Amino acid sequence: MISRTRHLSHVPLIAQAERHGGRTAVVDSQRFFTYNDLRDASSRVATALLAGREDLQEKRVAFLLTPGFPWVAVQWGIWRAGGVAVPLPLNSTRSEMEYFIDDTKASTLVFDAQAEPLLAPIAAVRGIRGLSCDQVLACQPAELPDIANERRAMILYTSGTTSRPKGVVTTHANITAQIMCLIEAWEWSADDHILLCLPLHHVHGIVNVVSCALWSSATCEMLPRFDANAVWERIAGGSVTLFMAVPTVYVKLIAAWDAAPPERRATLSEACTKLRLMVSGSAALPVSTLERWKEISGHTLLERYGMTEIGMALSNPLRGERVPGSVGTPLPSVEVQLVGEDGQPVAPGTPGEIEVRGPSVFAEYWGKPDAMRDAFRDGWFRTGDTAVVENGVYRILGRTNIDILKTGGNKVSALEIEETLREHPSVAECAVVGVPDPEWGQRVAAAVVLKDGGALDLPSLRAWAKEFLAAYKLPSRLLVLDALPRNAMGKVTKPAIKAMFQGAGSDN
Repeated sequence: MISRTRHLSHVPLIAQAERHGGRTAVVDSQRFFTYNDLRDASSRVATALLAGREDLQEKRVAFLLTPGFPWVAVQWGIWRAGGVAVPLPLNSTRSEMEYFIDDTKASTLVFDAQAEPLLAPIAAVRGIRGLSCDQVLACQPAELPDIANERRAMILYTSGTTSRPKGVVTTHANITAQIMCLIEAWEWSADDHILLCLPLHHVHGIVNVVSCALWSSATCEMLPRFDANAVWERIAGGSVTLFMAVPTVYVKLIAAWDAAPPERRATLSEACTKLRLMVSGSAALPVSTLERWKEISGHTLLERYGMTEIGMALSNPLRGERVPGSVGTPLPSVEVQLVGEDGQPVAPGTPGEIEVRGPSVFAEYWGKPDAMRDAFRDGWFRTGDTAVVENGVYRILGRTNIDILKTGGNKVSALEIEETLREHPSVAECAVVGVPDPEWGQRVAAAVVLKDGGALDLPSLRAWAKEFLAAYKLPSRLLVLDALPRNAMGKVTKPAIKAMFQGAGSDN
């Protein structure tokens, strides 16, 4: 017999949030919504998805909605019906959507008016249920199943920088652990008001921002998309206490601040002092960006490290010294170790691959048992990232197979070279990759975006860089680009850059 309840949820995040009643949960472009509104709306969504059944029994429900209150109501409704939520990325192509839907064997698609032209035909061709957001929100609520904490809750897809994206399955228990370690480390409270400007198909936006806020009885204000001036306007409003973003967002906010009149700049900088915490993650934060943001805002950005499979694992301290270029120490309940190629822990100061274990680590790769076996060693998740511990804090050297170059028998961190090249007076952005070479194994290759009016060639770059880098770290190939290729989270897609060098031949 399935235990059922009409009102209260047993999903930990939702049960916690239901205690907050009439407090403001979500603010979007439409209006303010309370926790009671969210409870009631998610009940209606769950009832619509169940369509008379007792429990979805972990059937996958994929959804594509603009960030806002309906997005949260649909995600929670899927969970309350016993389904697995599959948030789809905005601005994806039809073929990408079809891959996610087919890979998860989604039983239902939920979409808003903007996404309907894309998803409704996909649902029709596959003979699966397609529901508009308005439909599911209009249903009269009925009794809902009791959901065990160990059940699958969500499938998020990896960024796919090296292969087809893999579906990362987390349980309700995994998500709870991911939330709780951040609540403790970053001291979330009911007084917090966070501004979301991140896409909602990654851990960063879903867990770090929305879920932590709603667990804490805080308010989550959701922008439909990132716009630098809109973000500055909300910060200037004075209610925001927390802000989390990727490095690319901070670069764009800096550019918008620079373009503002002097009196507006002063107003915006003063408004930043009212925030208690600003966080950067999902990609390496250039030290130059950190320093410039501190000049503008007075905040030393808190850098942290995480990934789809583990949530957050490492963080600089909320209170205490934040070391530029580092990602701090392990978060509560998270165990971290660095291992060498033999799988054994390395000595302090020696680079090694990051391995993680703890309750926040994901449950499985959807439908890929071989990938799951390869991803673990003796119970530790192998992240594929290389780091070093210096003075007790972790510094990320990069993806083991992408950012760690082997040239002439030397191991080189692409991130270290990039940090140096950004100091060149003509370089606005850069990315370093290793391209195959029969003599050296790999050659150091730099793709750069120049500042307005800048000019650069390989001999002059090498001549400048030799003052700061060992000879074997100097770029031997150079491409000047209008922009670096990036994915939806703002991460530079280095395989695309490597392909550019290989397509350009050996003359660059």
